Amino acid sequence: MTQQEMNNKLKTYASYASVFVAVMLAFIKFIAFIKTDSLAIFSSFIDSITDLFASIISGIAVYYAMKPATNNHRYGFGKSEALSALMQAMFVGASGLFVVFDGINRLFNPVSIMKTDIGIVIMVFSIFATLFLVMFQTYVAKKTNSLAIISDRAHYIVDFLTNISVILSLVLVKIFGFVYFDVIAALFISLYLLYSAYGLAKESIEQITDKELSDEIRQNIIGLVEKCEDVKGMHDLRTRSVGDIFYIELHLEIEGSISLVKAHEITDNVETLLLSHYPHSQILIHQDPSGIKEDRLDNQINGYCNL
Repeated sequence: MTQQEMNNKLKTYASYASVFVAVMLAFIKFIAFIKTDSLAIFSSFIDSITDLFASIISGIAVYYAMKPATNNHRYGFGKSEALSALMQAMFVGASGLFVVFDGINRLFNPVSIMKTDIGIVIMVFSIFATLFLVMFQTYVAKKTNSLAIISDRAHYIVDFLTNISVILSLVLVKIFGFVYFDVIAALFISLYLLYSAYGLAKESIEQITDKELSDEIRQNIIGLVEKCEDVKGMHDLRTRSVGDIFYIELHLEIEGSISLVKAHEITDNVETLLLSHYPHSQILIHQDPSGIKEDRLDNQINGYCNL
């Protein structure tokens, strides 16, 4: 089994696990809300519902992202993961706003919290279930760099923090009988949901719009290329990521008088070196005679031309 096939299996398992946990947590939190009438638990229940929808969308995205390239989609379907992350951000943001409005209403119309013991037990169970899922998703995210899994994990990290704040709220209500602790916890959760939604949306949009890889990776690519034998220089480096695949394009400057066979050999050496550092990357290299004057992308971006 290749590393790519292993990554695909890991992403599939992570998608199944997140859907299962979301269904389980949504069910038990709904029971806890019915028993306690706690807004904090209700906000956590809403969060689990959005997690369920987001996990389903993530699973669909992972399925499409693993499909091979076709005649009409020769780059494959990797950007489906970024689209799913954007949709998940919308779910998270909407749920955060819903809880904010409900919390403001309860500030003016307080509701008594009942049977806090049941709520505490259920939320403790939710914490452990969420923690195990987040640990597995973290492992898969590190192995695959899948944006769909990373964004799905963000939901459950929020859910983990939500569960802790809900337990704190229920304990304070039980000890002091002050129902506004419940509302404060819910508003805190909702604000974190909105912050999380912003982060997910930003990252997904960056991938959809082909943002360059980090400066560190770009500088490393340049350093690797320029240290190769017979390479005179390089320019017009373009990079992007789609799911767990890097796309690298560059113009390689080599001696203009050498044979095509030799130029091909030099280019192969550069590609092999890059793949050794960034496996599964898609690399496209254009060969240029060194010293040639042309209108380059680098110059266009910097606002000048050296023709």
